[in-house]
Amino acid sequence: QVQLVESGGDSVQAGGSLRLSCAASGYAVRSACMGWFRQAPGKEREWVGTVDRDGKTTYRDSVKGRFTISQDNAKNTVYLQMNTLKPEDTAMYYCATTPPDRWTLCTTVVFSTAKVYSYWGQGTQVTVSS
Repeated sequence: QVQLVESGGDSVQAGGSLRLSCAASGYAVRSACMGWFRQAPGKEREWVGTVDRDGKTTYRDSVKGRFTISQDNAKNTVYLQMNTLKPEDTAMYYCATTPPDRWTLCTTVVFSTAKVYSYWGQGTQVTVSS
């Protein structure tokens, strides 16, 4: 049974940093396609970035150079390091993974739409104040 549990959300000042964690069970993150998404109140869920089974990462333009996705295979955990945070980064952050039949395709196609991902965590809140 696939399970994703996010943690690490907090309230920080603009310019600060946070590291979110996504602990996975039921499969190995090193084989999977993992995505991070966020949703602000009144807005649609938006893609933040993806890491594929080769360790290649892709990000939305607004977080490039500030956010970094990494993974610890021994802990079966994926991280989202967020630096130079801005008030517009305030949102609930979710990690997600696609079904296994999309893991290989994820190495050549950027999966940036939520509907591609079948398994989701419960989310962790990030609030950035100015």
